[in-house]
Amino acid sequence: MDDRKIKILGTGKYLPSRIVTDEELDRRLGVQPGWVHKITSVGIRHYVSDGETASFMGARAAEAALKNAGLRFEDIDCLVCTSGTKEQPLPSTAVWIQRAMGQDMSGVPAFDIDATCLSFLTGLDVMSYMVHAGRYRNVLLVATEIASVGLNWKDKESAALFGDGAAAVIIGPSGAQEASRIRHASLRTYSKGAHYSEIPGGGTKYHPDQPIPVEDPFKFHMDGQSIFRLASKLLPGFVDELLDGSHIDMKEFKVVIPHQGSAMAMRLLQKKLGIAPAQFMNITPGHGNTIAASIPMGLHEAIQQQRIQRGDPMLLIGTAAGLTLGGMVLDY
Repeated sequence: MDDRKIKILGTGKYLPSRIVTDEELDRRLGVQPGWVHKITSVGIRHYVSDGETASFMGARAAEAALKNAGLRFEDIDCLVCTSGTKEQPLPSTAVWIQRAMGQDMSGVPAFDIDATCLSFLTGLDVMSYMVHAGRYRNVLLVATEIASVGLNWKDKESAALFGDGAAAVIIGPSGAQEASRIRHASLRTYSKGAHYSEIPGGGTKYHPDQPIPVEDPFKFHMDGQSIFRLASKLLPGFVDELLDGSHIDMKEFKVVIPHQGSAMAMRLLQKKLGIAPAQFMNITPGHGNTIAASIPMGLHEAIQQQRIQRGDPMLLIGTAAGLTLGGMVLDY
């Protein structure tokens, strides 16, 4: 165990105004009525419309988290964007979130931590040590994702999965007598799966002034079956190690909050890991896969729905491009 006396002080969420139904996507993708719902189990997801940039959404989620925590921006020592997509390559999205909050002369450090779909979990793990060490007191973590821009409509299965949105979480130190803590966290990357989920363009791999020898280089490409096979093989052992390191059994968790990857991924998690339906936090209906925002959104909803109380043990778990597996055991 690597006990860290860290407390979740507040959470917030923002969903874009445009609602996109499974039926609308059936028509757009040219498939039989009901196909999208059968494949995704989403129902509705949200897409950004005019003016809803990643930083705008992140700022609104951050403001909601501050209100929820009873804090002001002046109480924040560090702002970290934990997203798998970027508003632009440079500067970091956290800079634009700070600006969108009207805090462009605050001097509060702002930077990004990117581990694709596990960016929030990774950011929470890394920054909790900074709080634990006393480097920062209150840290604002923001995951804001616009998946709809990079969807590959030729890949009907993946295109139907995603939604846009943002979530924010504020962490700080917990008192000596408080139960809140991070018990243990683990990340494992198996780069054999690097090409299973990727956007090849937009970095330095291909020169922007020269032809790119890849079809749709700026759109999302996913080999869902290969991800499924590799994750199926690796997840059980990974979770066993995580639980052993936390000295807890799966049945003890009040709630399990997964990355909301797909209906197939959710079924895999429940079946392979023996998660009871009452424990499982499924927000895919109404959200879709919101990339790195999905775990903090699930956390926000679990708190708002009073599915967890202070001191309750919970598990954050998921997979990300890489292929990376990640998990964190904490007492709320």
